[in-house]
Amino acid sequence: MSQPSWFDQTPTWVWWSFFPALGGGAIAYAGVKSGSNIWIGVGAGLVAIAIIFSSSSFATLIWIAQIATAFMLKREYLTKTYPANLPLPEDPKLFKAIAATRPKVDINACSKNDLVNVLGLPIVYANDIESLRSEGHIFTSLEELHDILEIPDSTLKKIEPMVVFSYDYRQEVGYSWKRVNSMSADELMAIGMDAKAAITIAAERQLRGEFKSIMDIKKRTGIPFSAYRQLT
Repeated sequence: MSQPSWFDQTPTWVWWSFFPALGGGAIAYAGVKSGSNIWIGVGAGLVAIAIIFSSSSFATLIWIAQIATAFMLKREYLTKTYPANLPLPEDPKLFKAIAATRPKVDINACSKNDLVNVLGLPIVYANDIESLRSEGHIFTSLEELHDILEIPDSTLKKIEPMVVFSYDYRQEVGYSWKRVNSMSADELMAIGMDAKAAITIAAERQLRGEFKSIMDIKKRTGIPFSAYRQLT
């Protein structure tokens, strides 16, 4: 089922709400399926009220109220029960609403499948994240994903509600890869970088300009991240 048809459908339980007296049970059922105790309580309450006032003039109003409540909750129910195997919607509001119902994705511990199919990142960024993680890098923020991998801010803003980062001591220290654009080869070696890597990086920067990200250093010099991880 595609995402447009998912949100266009009317769940069967909504039609159950048309049953007089017992229709509130449909809302309680929706609460069970979506994990909402409040909906279960509302549905049970409507059933109780409908039974108590079944012979009074209020019966029709209660019947209308349970139907209106069911339709009012329909979209939220579809959001809560959005299938994990469907791609997340492009609509930022829907994306955020669905994200709030799901476990967070840890950028430093998740699989490539999570990066692509859960967060919706293009495979090229998933590959870059996996590549740097395999060399020992630990990401600490969305800003770092932008600085190091050049992932667009618009993409990062969209996935922000769904991601977390494993704790790392570098979150509390003023480390920054951007130092590479101002440090000489000698200064790079002074922080522990291999001499050959330091000279190559400094020469490449002088020849073709400042580096845009850690991934840019790797692509332009061919030096593995492990050789200059001191910068992060």
